[in-house]
Amino acid sequence: MPTFDGGAPARFWGRKRMSDRKPLWPRIRKVWVRLGLVVFVVFTGWSLLAYRATDNARQALIGNDRVAVVRGAAGWSFTPRSGAVSPSVGLLFVAGALVEPAAYAPLARTVALAGYPVLLIELPRRGAFGGAVGGEVLGRARDAMQRMPEVDRWVIAGHSRGGEVASRLARNGGPKIGGLVLVGTSHPRDFTLADLTIPVTKILGTRDGVSEVEKSERNRRLLPATTRWVMIEGGNHSQFGWYGFQPGDHWATISRDRQQALTIQAILEALAAVRSSRLSPERTADAP
Repeated sequence: MPTFDGGAPARFWGRKRMSDRKPLWPRIRKVWVRLGLVVFVVFTGWSLLAYRATDNARQALIGNDRVAVVRGAAGWSFTPRSGAVSPSVGLLFVAGALVEPAAYAPLARTVALAGYPVLLIELPRRGAFGGAVGGEVLGRARDAMQRMPEVDRWVIAGHSRGGEVASRLARNGGPKIGGLVLVGTSHPRDFTLADLTIPVTKILGTRDGVSEVEKSERNRRLLPATTRWVMIEGGNHSQFGWYGFQPGDHWATISRDRQQALTIQAILEALAAVRSSRLSPERTADAP
C-alpha cells in the first residue's frame, strides 16, 4: 500500500481531506437567501416607483380660482368655485390599492371643472395590511360625504381594489347613493349587486393585465342587467391613474391622455345619468 508523509496510508489521507470539505447544501442555501434578498429589494423598489403619482398628477392637487382643493382626513375634496352643472350631485372616487392617491387628482380635478364636487378617498395604509377591507374605509367615505351636506346624491366610483370598496358602499345603500362606476376592476366578485336599481357603469381597458376583461365577463351576472359596459380599446390598468407601470399589467396601445379622456367622459355621463336616469346599456370607447 502506498504511503505519504512518513508512512500514513493514502486512504486515510483521502478521508481526512473529504471531511474538511464544507457540505454543499449550506452553500446553496446561502446563495438562495442572498438572491432572494436582492429580488425583494428590486421588487420593493420597483413597486414604490410603479405606484408613485407623477409630478403632473401632484400639480392637480393645487387649487385655483376655478377649483378649490382641500386635504381632509379621508383624502381630498375638489369643489367647483362657480358654474356647477349640478351642485346637488357629486362624485366619490376611491383610489386603488397601493397607488398614491394623488395619481387620481387629474381625473378628480377635471370632473370638478365640469361642475361636480368630487371626493377622492384614500384607502387606509393604501390598502395594505387589510386597509381595503372591513369598516374603516367605509367609515371614511361616509364621514367625507356627511361633511358635504349640500350634495344630495353621490355617484360612487373606484379603480381596481377601490372598485371593490365602491361596490360595498353601493351594496350597503343609502338615500344619497345615486350611481356606481367601476373602473378597471373585476369586482364585485364575492357578492352580487344584480338587484341594484341605481345606474351602474363598468369601464374596462382591453389591454388590462391586472383586471382582465375576461374576469369581469365571468362576473357579469353579479351586476344589474342594465349595467352600461364601456370598453376602452387599447387601454390598460395603469393608465386609469397617473402613476407608473404596475407589475402584471400589459402595455397600452393608446396614450394615457386618451385613456383618461375616455374614462372621464364615461364618468361624466354616469353623473348626468343620476339626473336623467337614462343610460345606453353598452358601448365601446374607440381609440383614435
